[in-house]
Amino acid sequence: MNCQSHLYRGLDPKLITRRWFFQQCGVGLGAIALGTLFRENGWAAPAALASPLAPKQPQFTARAKRVIYLFMAGAPSHLELFDYKPALEKWNGKPPPEDLVKGYRAAFINPNAALLGPKFKFAKHGQSGAEVSELLPHLADVVDDIAIVKSMYTDAFNHAPGQILMSTGTQQFGRPSVGAWATYGLGAESQDLPAFVVFSTGAKGPSGGSSNWGAGFLPSVYQGVLFRSIGDPVLYLSNPKGVDQEIQRDSLDTIKRLNQKHLDVVGDPEIATRINSFELAYRMQLTAPELMDISRESKQTIEMYGAEPGKGSFANACLLARRLVERGVRFVEIFHEAWDQHG
Repeated sequence: MNCQSHLYRGLDPKLITRRWFFQQCGVGLGAIALGTLFRENGWAAPAALASPLAPKQPQFTARAKRVIYLFMAGAPSHLELFDYKPALEKWNGKPPPEDLVKGYRAAFINPNAALLGPKFKFAKHGQSGAEVSELLPHLADVVDDIAIVKSMYTDAFNHAPGQILMSTGTQQFGRPSVGAWATYGLGAESQDLPAFVVFSTGAKGPSGGSSNWGAGFLPSVYQGVLFRSIGDPVLYLSNPKGVDQEIQRDSLDTIKRLNQKHLDVVGDPEIATRINSFELAYRMQLTAPELMDISRESKQTIEMYGAEPGKGSFANACLLARRLVERGVRFVEIFHEAWDQHG
């Protein structure tokens, strides 16, 4: 109700008049009555839509329900893999033409340096005729099943701005990531796992940090949840020694009541996000152990992925990503950081 009870804590109930009650709480009582009328006439939204993560219908018919996004930060140059430049081969070993560099400013580039053409052979493959380097013979076999996008470019030359651009569409902090947008637009299909899961493998985390999977200006309920590829997916998910499920449930119920009281007073949706996070973590205690146990996979599958049960790795994360989407997780992103060909 729209009752300003927080302004009257400690006040003797006898001093609260009937006129005050209807003045302060009348709008809330009217809303309750209106909601009842709407439900009785079938005008109210389904209860499931009260959750920000409830499944939603897309504007257009979707051909895919879930996404596994592999973000390998650093790799051999695209010019040696799947982006053949005939002109670059023509100018190999020569200084760039004047009209190319005139007025062009870029860090770390000497305009008098010679151009370097591709060092490996390219050939056309598949019905699409996509040009792929000899370095990727297996990719060449399935080239008609993939889309190579060459139209996106950036003038960002540092790691963090470039990676944030790839994740959010802009070099600036504060924008939602692609996974957050997908979750916001489509909701979640799993009640026992996060809608957007992130793995980070390699020597360090991605440049730009959690902004790569953040919610930006969207509610934080849509941001990615960082998982580990071995053990508990989230730290402290398992109960400590001496705490059983009954004690854990009682503790969470008490915390939920306190948070709910605060939510009723201030109306901050981030408090609702915290309540949902606690409940999701409790449900994950039951679902996570089976999910994370990749030893349940066949020997052939484990070898095909190159995974090693009990060891954190990019391969393990890829296998877990498949297991997650099979269980209804909407968006899984795997970051592998980092190495450069000039390093």
